[in-house]
Amino acid sequence: MATWHRLGTRAELLARVPCALRIDHHAIALFQHDGRFRALGNACNHKGGPLAEGRMRDEFVVCPWHGWEYSVVTGRGPAGYDEEQVPVFAVEERPDGVFVATPPELPRKLVKHKRLHLLDEHPKPAGAPPRLLGISTTAMDAANPRFSTSDALLDHALASAQQARGVDTQRIRLRDLAFRHCEGNYSKAARACTWPCAITERDPDDQLTPVYEGLVHWADVMILATPIRWGNLSSLYYKMAERLNCIQNQITTHDRVLIKNKVVAFIITGGQDNVQAVAGQLLSFWGELGFAVPPFPFIAHTRGWDAEDMARNVRQVRASDALREAAAQLALRALAFWAVLDAHRAELDKPMERSGRKAQRLAPAAEPGDAS
Repeated sequence: MATWHRLGTRAELLARVPCALRIDHHAIALFQHDGRFRALGNACNHKGGPLAEGRMRDEFVVCPWHGWEYSVVTGRGPAGYDEEQVPVFAVEERPDGVFVATPPELPRKLVKHKRLHLLDEHPKPAGAPPRLLGISTTAMDAANPRFSTSDALLDHALASAQQARGVDTQRIRLRDLAFRHCEGNYSKAARACTWPCAITERDPDDQLTPVYEGLVHWADVMILATPIRWGNLSSLYYKMAERLNCIQNQITTHDRVLIKNKVVAFIITGGQDNVQAVAGQLLSFWGELGFAVPPFPFIAHTRGWDAEDMARNVRQVRASDALREAAAQLALRALAFWAVLDAHRAELDKPMERSGRKAQRLAPAAEPGDAS
């Protein structure tokens, strides 16, 4: 049996809509459309986004998190998506005010949607060799290619590891992938930044899927190669890193660590010297994703600020046996360190206290006299 609740006068509500209300245990979004008040459940069917904060498009409210739409009249999605429905509450305008009835007259209807991009699990058979992923972040004009020092050393590291240890290798060049910039869903709400990335879920043309699969489901060891641009990492690196927030955010919002017992190492080259600052950024970011680092986790080459002569820089890298040997040894160190982690996987898989890291509260200090 319906229970009616007074919300206020028409004038009071017109000054507030759209707005969110909580009545009994119901979260309600109140709208005004075509001269009438309409009430829906406030949570989007997709990830629970607050519909009351969405914009109106004709009779549809657009969820502010990921753009799902619902009619404020029927609660259903637009044509083609109208099997979905959020709860619809009856609303009446009476001489003494505006009233809403609970429970909803139309219930929520959920439809399981097939993701546009399916992230393959890539299970590794027992006894299979380690998997080594290389990611190149240098940009390049494909029509007018050039020699890349970071690419060359990464290629040598992968080939050397494959030859010396028989590892399974894979290389990803970010410049070959057409992927969108991060759209800042985390800035809307922490839970709006999802795994898989909401862009990956809804855009079949976005090509960051191999990176997500490689990092989370495929690789045991990853080597990332970057040039130094104006004392910093490459722009393609940052474009990718912003999209990886959906991995790190699972720890913050769901206490779910996607990357465990994996090792990362770095190759850093450039015409300007800022190696340690660049390496510090890399160590911090990839450590926050869950990667471990071997002793001496990066190699680097630059000619410094007063040597702005890239042609000579390229010649030096091409001719340097020492740099190629360093790249090979970096890969072998990372693989050896992974073998140690893998041998102790049972101990390392135990839950680890993370209080004090991002968005994790510290345990309260013991009071004097408390038993230890």
